[in-house]
Amino acid sequence: MPLIDIHVLEGVFSDEEKAQMISGTAKAFGAVAGKTMEQMISVRVHEVKSGHWGGSESIWTTNRALEVKAKG
Repeated sequence: MPLIDIHVLEGVFSDEEKAQMISGTAKAFGAVAGKTMEQMISVRVHEVKSGHWGGSESIWTTNRALEVKAKG
């Protein structure tokens, strides 16, 4: 039973967008693994607190992510 975890910064995506992530990810995986397997896929969206994620160059924040998201 595949389990797929998606991590995003809190407050960047609406509940509807997270639902679309879950459904779309399961369907995409199912397109590769097969329809029978698709029904057994579990997808979780985890929200990480703003400022608790980053890389070597910067700490990522919800405000910055919203700016990037707005640019498309």
